[in-house]
Amino acid sequence: MDSVQQRDQKTVGILGAGRVGTAVARLALDAGYRVKIATSKPASEISLIVDIVTPGAEAVNASDLADAEMIVVAVPLHKYRTVDPALLQDKTVIDVMNYWSGTDGEIAEFEDPTQSSSEVIAQHLAGANLVKSFNHIGYHDMEPEAGGAGDGEARALALAGDDPRAVQEVAEFISSVGFAPVIAGDLRSGRLFEPGTPIFNGRFTAAEMEEQLNAARVSR
Repeated sequence: MDSVQQRDQKTVGILGAGRVGTAVARLALDAGYRVKIATSKPASEISLIVDIVTPGAEAVNASDLADAEMIVVAVPLHKYRTVDPALLQDKTVIDVMNYWSGTDGEIAEFEDPTQSSSEVIAQHLAGANLVKSFNHIGYHDMEPEAGGAGDGEARALALAGDDPRAVQEVAEFISSVGFAPVIAGDLRSGRLFEPGTPIFNGRFTAAEMEEQLNAARVSR
């Protein structure tokens, strides 16, 4: 069985049907994963848009993501508390969200410079194995930039998380969809590639990303 056939048996759940979530969904579909997309609305209300924007993905109710091996949380960050922690219990979860005070309004818990936004999210999603990634690449760049992850010139994506197994799973996913994964460290290290940092929206190879992360650690 080849790698695509193996991935075809794995399910990636996407919570949120906005531009970022659907871009990740298309990457996963192209890599051979089964993809389910859910929002706060019933599946029947999003099925048409899912068919149009992410052909091949399944529109489901949020509860139907229970069988997904990995779940991408791509809701507007100011709505993160609407996500049911029970849904993500013991799951590998990718947090692709960013805090934008100009868009979200000033949210006190995200204004603390000593912790990453993902650490705040993790406090709400207690029991989930949260990994931060895909937040520092524009949704419009994801598909054009996806290439061979084995190529030294492939675009790198940083990831950060506290659970080693979940970090490895997300690293493998990043590689499978055509990017070079670079592990930044624990979840707090997600601060190194949030909005306002040199890494955010920058294009780097894996070697360049390592240099950027090292420089960011020194400056902290």
